[in-house]
Amino acid sequence: MTEQVPVLYDYWRSSASYRVRIALNLAGIDYKPVVVNLLDGSHRGREHLARNPQGLVPALEIDGLMLTQSLAIVEYLIETRGVPLLPDDPPGRARARALAHAIAMDIHPVCNLSVVAHVMEITGGGADARSGWMKHFISQGLAAFEHMLDHADTGTFCHGNTAGLADICLIPQIYNAERWGVDVSGMARIQAVRQACEKLPAFIRARPDNNNF
Repeated sequence: MTEQVPVLYDYWRSSASYRVRIALNLAGIDYKPVVVNLLDGSHRGREHLARNPQGLVPALEIDGLMLTQSLAIVEYLIETRGVPLLPDDPPGRARARALAHAIAMDIHPVCNLSVVAHVMEITGGGADARSGWMKHFISQGLAAFEHMLDHADTGTFCHGNTAGLADICLIPQIYNAERWGVDVSGMARIQAVRQACEKLPAFIRARPDNNNF
């Protein structure tokens, strides 16, 4: 029986989708992208809610499963495809996860467009208030992340000398930061990791501008 090509339900500018694209590329997994347009409300339509009741992207159809939540998807790829995106030692795995979670669970949720839109609605804020909100939380979060990289286990990448889970989270967050005018140029450790990641084909292919179908 021919193995079915995985399907990634994706939106090009979604940070969470960007993470999964990088992971799939690092794993060498070919996949079919299907656009779920967040701007026209497709993610709230019946068809997508059947895939993911949260109405979020990404969703990955693979191995007869429909997987949601970007970090859960990445860890599934680690566990089923042997992709070395986490260190072997428990302390290293804890640190790599802490770095990834600092972005995916602290910065990203408060800067999710639906969250910010609701805050603006109940406060009467406009475009300047929205931009200010984004800059505040992204700047604060990345400044803390920069300090977290001041660690003996930081190497060419966030943890060691191989791209892993933390880098998969960092690069999409940098993209989002610059969209909102956050200056990350002075964050030397983050910039060093960024430069290393941007040399890798898996990261290059996953860029939003290469996935704007």
